[in-house]
Amino acid sequence: MVSYYHFQRMNQILPDPGTWEEYFETFISGKVAWGSWYDHVKGWWDIKDRYQVLFLFYEDIKRDPKREIQKVMQFMGKNLDETVLDKIVQETSFEKMKENPMTNRSTVPKSILDQSISPFMRKGTVGDWKNHFTVAQNERFDEIYRQKMEGTSINFFTEL
Repeated sequence: MVSYYHFQRMNQILPDPGTWEEYFETFISGKVAWGSWYDHVKGWWDIKDRYQVLFLFYEDIKRDPKREIQKVMQFMGKNLDETVLDKIVQETSFEKMKENPMTNRSTVPKSILDQSISPFMRKGTVGDWKNHFTVAQNERFDEIYRQKMEGTSINFFTEL
C-alpha cells in the first residue's frame, strides 16, 4: 500500500491519492485505479497451481536474492552457471537498478512521472509501512486482510 501510495503521488496520469489517511481508505475499499489489491492477489494465488504462476515476495528477495533468482531459473527451466547467476544478483539489486535509467524511469517525462514528488524507485527497504501506518490503521488493515484473504494459504506477514 505504501509503495502504491508513493507511485500514485508521482504518477501524473492517475488521480491524486490525497493524504495518506485518504489513500488508506481508498486502498482498503478497493477503489484504486487497478481495483482491489486483495481480489487481484487472491485471484492469482488461487490459480497458481493450475497455471504457470510464480509468486515471489520482496522480503525474500531482500533476504536472499540469489535463492529467489534460482527459483525463477527453476520455474523457467533454465540452468545458468554460477558466474552468470552472480552477475544477475548484482545487476538486479535495488541499488544498481535505482541508478539505471532503463529501470528507474528517469527518462519518462515529468508530465507523466514527476520524480520530484517521489522517485520511481524510492527506498527499496522492507517494513517502511511502519513509518506510515498508525497503530489503529495497522490493526484495521490486519483485520480486513484476514477477512478478505480468508481461505488462502498466502502469508505476507514476514519480516527480515
